[in-house]
Amino acid sequence: MPPHHVLVLTGAGISADSGVRTFRDAGGLWEGHRVEDVATPDGWERDPRLVWRFYQERRAQLRTVQPNAAHHALAAFARRLEAAGHEFVLVTQNVDDLHDRAGSDVLHMHGELVKLRCERCETVVEDRVHVDPGRFVPCAACEHPRLRPHIVWFHEMPFHMAEIERALRRCTHFVAIGTSGKVWPAAGMLATARANGATTWVQSLDEPDNLDGRDHWHPGRAMDCVPTMLAALARSIGVPQQ
Repeated sequence: MPPHHVLVLTGAGISADSGVRTFRDAGGLWEGHRVEDVATPDGWERDPRLVWRFYQERRAQLRTVQPNAAHHALAAFARRLEAAGHEFVLVTQNVDDLHDRAGSDVLHMHGELVKLRCERCETVVEDRVHVDPGRFVPCAACEHPRLRPHIVWFHEMPFHMAEIERALRRCTHFVAIGTSGKVWPAAGMLATARANGATTWVQSLDEPDNLDGRDHWHPGRAMDCVPTMLAALARSIGVPQQ
C-alpha cells in the first residue's frame, strides 16, 4: 500500500480549550481594539507602544496555559503515522506554542508569540522572558532599539507558504481543526485539498464557512472531539492505535 500524506490545519478552536483568548470577538474587534490598530504594519508604525502592549500581554498569557487533549492527540497521531511509513504535516494559524509543547513539529504560518524579530536586520530570537508591556526589547545583533512581534499581520505574507503548498498538493487526507474558514489563505486549503481528491475531515465548535457535504464533520470542542476523530482516521488508513 502506498504511503498516505496527512496534512492537518489547526485554528483558534484548539487553543481556546486551553484558555487562550482567540483575539477576535463577534464584533470583529481584537480584545477591544480595531484590527487596523493592533494587527497591521500601519498600526505598528502609527502607535508601536499600543501594538507592543497588546502582544506582550498575549506573550505573558502563554505562561498560564497548557496543551490540552487535542494537542497531545495530534502529537501522538503523528508519531504513529510516521512509524507506519506515512507522512504527516501540521500547519497552524495559531501563534501560541501549545503544539510545540505537546511535542509536535509544526509550521506556524502566522508567526509565533514566543519569538521577536528585528525590523532592521531581520534577526529572529526566541524570548519567553521579556514580557513587560511598557518596555521594548532591543536587538542584540544590530542594537536597533526595538524588536517587533514575530507575527504575520494583515497585509503581510504568511510564513512557510511554499512548504504548505507542496504538502497541500501531495496530501491524501486533509484535516481542519478549530478553524472558522474565514481567514485567507488558510480558508482556501480545505477546498483545494478536496478538489485534489483528498479525503477531508473537519472539527469545529460551529459549522465553518467552508464546510462541504463531502467533509467528515465532527462538531464540538476540540479537546473532546479530536482524539476520537484521529482514532477514526487512523483506522481508515490502517494505522495501529498504539
